Amino acid sequence: MSAQNSAGIQTLLDAEREASKIVQKAREYRTKRVREARDEAKKEIEAYRADKETEFKEFEAQHTSGNQAAEAEASREADVKIKEIREAGKKNQDNVINDLLSAVFDVHPTPPT
Repeated sequence: MSAQNSAGIQTLLDAEREASKIVQKAREYRTKRVREARDEAKKEIEAYRADKETEFKEFEAQHTSGNQAAEAEASREADVKIKEIREAGKKNQDNVINDLLSAVFDVHPTPPT
C-alpha cells in the first residue's frame, strides 16, 4: 500500500508540475499578447497623429492664405498713409520750423496780474 501511495503521490506531483507548465505558458502567452497589443496601439496612435497633423497643415494652409492677403493689403495701406504723412511734413516743414523759432525767440513777457 505504501508503494501505491507513493505512486499516487508521484502522479499528483507530476500532474501539478504539468499544470504549472501550462499556467506558465498561459502567462507567457498573455504577456506576449499584451506587448503585441501595446505595440499595435502605439502604431495606430502614431498613424492617427500623423493623419491629424496632415489635416491640420492643410487647414492651416487654406486659412492662412486669406490672412496673408489681408496682411499684405494692410501693409500697402499703411505704406500709403506713411508716405502721405511724410509728404505733408515736408510740405509744411518750413512753416513749422518758423513757428517754433518764433515761439522761442519772440518772447513777450507780461507781468502776472
